[in-house]
Amino acid sequence: MTIQNELMQSLNDSATEIIQIRRYLHQHPETSFHEKNTSKYIKDFYHELGIETKDFGDGYGFVVDIDSGRPGKSIALRADFDALAIQEENDLPFKSENSGVMHACGHDGHTAYMMVLAKNLYQMKNELHGKIRIIHQPAEEITPGGAKSMIKDGVLDGIDEVIGAHVMTSMPTGSIGYHWGETQTGRADFSIKFIGKGGHASMPHLSKDAIVAGSYFVTALQTVVSRNIDPFDTASVTIGSFDGVGSNNAIKASVELKGDVRIMKESTRSTIHQRIETIANSVATMFNMEVEIDYNNNYPVLVNDEKLTKQVVNSLKDAETPEVKQVFDCGPQDPSEDFAYFAQKRPSCFFYVGCDPDDGKNHPHHSPEFLMDEKFLLVAAKSMGTVALNCLNN
Repeated sequence: MTIQNELMQSLNDSATEIIQIRRYLHQHPETSFHEKNTSKYIKDFYHELGIETKDFGDGYGFVVDIDSGRPGKSIALRADFDALAIQEENDLPFKSENSGVMHACGHDGHTAYMMVLAKNLYQMKNELHGKIRIIHQPAEEITPGGAKSMIKDGVLDGIDEVIGAHVMTSMPTGSIGYHWGETQTGRADFSIKFIGKGGHASMPHLSKDAIVAGSYFVTALQTVVSRNIDPFDTASVTIGSFDGVGSNNAIKASVELKGDVRIMKESTRSTIHQRIETIANSVATMFNMEVEIDYNNNYPVLVNDEKLTKQVVNSLKDAETPEVKQVFDCGPQDPSEDFAYFAQKRPSCFFYVGCDPDDGKNHPHHSPEFLMDEKFLLVAAKSMGTVALNCLNN
């Protein structure tokens, strides 16, 4: 029996275990930078198997090293384990027990399949060449993200390539999506506070109306992409919060707006940043008031290495795994991912595993009704296992 067949059979035998772990994690979610119990649960799993763990970063992240003791490549497989501050609305027997916290992006599934895959790879390490580092990463959802401090702490030292994957409810179960080059958007967020002068609504000439200034700013902001970015490029600027609550007969002294920026080319980042600050300052000047700007450039554009991604795709197609029905180029994806920091440091590939429950309903990521087909767990484990073995041998 080949190593590939041996691993696939072991994962078949472990399918129920993966689901059980996923359901436990789903039932006990913790938000970014607060995953103390989650991290302990994962570590305890390994420690009970006699497998050592090593902490990295300033959060709850750690790694498991599977060292064959033979010469060869060193690759890293990454899975994240944080949840979101969302109240779950699904009626599940393993529904979140933590009020206001939910695994609404599938990180419970990422962690569950990776734990069991790591266990199986560890048990067959004497048949491998090289080294596999399993990266269990916290805090993907909230900047600065968990990847950054783990990298600073040396988690990629000696690593040749990094592989990651994400569950996708927009893709049918059994499908694997990929893309090379610029694959996921980079991100920035900002807050703008206009500070005017409050007053009585009957005497507007004695005040400086911050709501009017904020409204002008929102309108002018629509030109940032439409009149400054190449139509063949991709970018978005969104105002997600306009804090202008007050009284109907009082002029507001100050308002704070919060926004989000997405880009698909790093060269676009500085253009948008500069235009937003220029517009904010110009609006403040127009209305004779002060402005405070807090602009945070964070997650980079995720760039998949072309050579490695083609190798990953070919390995998935050649494996002819029964659960994998389709491997296709899904094109660039809109959300941002702090896996991008790994991809800045090492040749990397981040691919997507479909999990549409096929119940005729929409279950978008980050929604209180997020739901995924648990059959994806075995697809993900087998796909990541296939890719890992192939990377070690090429």
